Amino acid sequence: MRVLICEDAAAAARRTADLLCAQVAARADAVLGLATGGTMEPVYALLRARCAAGTLDLSRVTTFNLDEYIGLPQDHPQSYRATIQRMLFDAARIPPERGHFPDGTAPDPGAASAQYEGLIAAAGGIDLQLLGIGENGHIGFNEPTSSLGSRTRPKTLTQSTRAANARFFGPDEKAPRFAITMGIATVLDARACVLIATGHKKAAAVAAAIEGPVSAVCPASALQMHPAATLLLDPEAAADLTLREYYDTVHPGGGEAPL
Repeated sequence: MRVLICEDAAAAARRTADLLCAQVAARADAVLGLATGGTMEPVYALLRARCAAGTLDLSRVTTFNLDEYIGLPQDHPQSYRATIQRMLFDAARIPPERGHFPDGTAPDPGAASAQYEGLIAAAGGIDLQLLGIGENGHIGFNEPTSSLGSRTRPKTLTQSTRAANARFFGPDEKAPRFAITMGIATVLDARACVLIATGHKKAAAVAAAIEGPVSAVCPASALQMHPAATLLLDPEAAADLTLREYYDTVHPGGGEAPL
């Protein structure tokens, strides 16, 4: 696990975008796992800018979104399909047939989840999975107590997750209670994982994920078992880390130290 503590949130977003761009430079037809949420907004803004400048071409990538709300119409502005279309796909000109999403409108969410797992396998697996982290340690919508061996499936969201997502919905709407999410084992199957966390509200979850025991109580702690996981933090998100001095020594400024 690489822990990169960047100068600030903007630097963490740039470093995250750099890692994704490096993956695409190495393999133009890379399979990318995409996350949504407020932390990802500056990352996708950078990717849009690079596409517009002609320094990034995403037209050949295949993408799989981490999760989707159950029961929310696909054209609802807060569905993750609509969100990623707005935040990335339109500007990046990713062909519609190359973008994949869990089907939150399917009459049988369990069957739709199994089908999604099959699509990921058929694509050859995910090369790089982008991740955020919830204040309770969730990745995707794998809430605390999620099995570390879980696969894509329907999940009931915690009240804290729904409260955190409520800001994206109108005053007369409620954040959905259920979602389809990639499982923890599905995430760990990715050949590389990149998690970005910024802000003091994420500090406790970040410390539990990096320095706590591997436990279903903090789903993100499962990344300790991944051979190629990179966590990008700003100083606020890193505030509760006991070994921060060591991380700064190994990766000063969020970069690479010469051997």
